[in-house]
Amino acid sequence: ETVCSLQCGNTEEPSSKCFRALCCKGPPPARPEYDLVCIGLTGSGKTSLLSKLCSESPDNVVSTTGFSIKAVPFQNAILNIKELGGADNIRKYWSRYYQGSQGVIFVLDSASSEDDLETARNELHSALQHPQLCTLPFLILANHQDKPAARSVQEVKKYFELEPLARGKRWILQPCSLDDMEALKDSFSQLINLLEEKDHEAVRM
Repeated sequence: ETVCSLQCGNTEEPSSKCFRALCCKGPPPARPEYDLVCIGLTGSGKTSLLSKLCSESPDNVVSTTGFSIKAVPFQNAILNIKELGGADNIRKYWSRYYQGSQGVIFVLDSASSEDDLETARNELHSALQHPQLCTLPFLILANHQDKPAARSVQEVKKYFELEPLARGKRWILQPCSLDDMEALKDSFSQLINLLEEKDHEAVRM
């Protein structure tokens, strides 16, 4: 839809200049679309976060057993997010779905047990070093920050050894929870900025 807001002085009839402005102002340019893959262990909250971003109720969410795809609209881009199930018997097949991805979302449960956190660290390390993902922007979400046992972003960064492992890569580590959607949307805005930067670099090459 074309929306024009014009002020034409005090004349009773719009001037020809105003008519030209109305007629020549076309629709806004199409938003770019990016294909992303979303991974993380079962229970990390991937499905609930994506459902909330799509304005769907997270109350009746069930864990993804295979994969699902959601088109998540933002003001300056549309993210086509392929969410992969995080169960033990599914994670070994994750790499089959990496092809064509332009970015990665990794969701971890910051309030999980030490064993699950160790498993999440190993999976993130594998993803960061995978040939099809290692050059892509990463958004790492430390979810469930509203829980009493949640580890801080600094604790997660240190435990996951992100500074040495991801040096030279494009990555963002952000805290999140379902209670703070503004912070979650801001995290995705930062990811979109990284995706746009990578696009611009590809054009210059």
